[in-house]
Amino acid sequence: MNEKNADAGADRRTHLRDRLIDIAQETVAAQGLAGLKARDLAAAAGCALGAIYTAFHDLDELVLRVNARTLARLEAALDAAFVDSEAEQALEAMARAYLSFARKEEPSWRALFEHRLPPGAPVPAWYADARNRLFSRLDAPLAQLLPGRDATARAALARTLFSAVHGVVALGLEEKIAETPPKLLDEQLGVLIRLLAAGLMMESARLI
Repeated sequence: MNEKNADAGADRRTHLRDRLIDIAQETVAAQGLAGLKARDLAAAAGCALGAIYTAFHDLDELVLRVNARTLARLEAALDAAFVDSEAEQALEAMARAYLSFARKEEPSWRALFEHRLPPGAPVPAWYADARNRLFSRLDAPLAQLLPGRDATARAALARTLFSAVHGVVALGLEEKIAETPPKLLDEQLGVLIRLLAAGLMMESARLI
């Protein structure tokens, strides 16, 4: 009897966790991270405020769970755009897919970068793994451009390349530096990838 009660309690907790993540995901998609309030979540889920903290360690964990779903959708978008051909074409296709995803899911996309853990709090391993899987999508074209670099060096370079693309996309969508119409932003992103690819090929030739 006790085992049955324990199983039923675990099932209720799992159901509540999933329900809260679903609601939080919908809230972030509609209102951004700033719209995520514990009391509103509890009301929408039909649970007590304290129940949130029995399902999750804290709100940071809930946000990370929502962001992990966003990372998974972004990963799928990059996979769908991937071109198994020349490295430059593959990188440009994924960069454009990243821009398209940011435009389509802007509040959720921004939440990936707006959320901050408390000072000193470590990033959970499961979330770091989800983030690293995203970066790993750049490994194949980078290996083609820099055949002499090992996996560790390529992983570091993948983060640098991601940061460069993200910077162009974020500044372009915010238009804080200058007005950036969609066509111009598309062109700027293409120029960035071509310049980076050319630079990496020159670096590869230098290392031979």
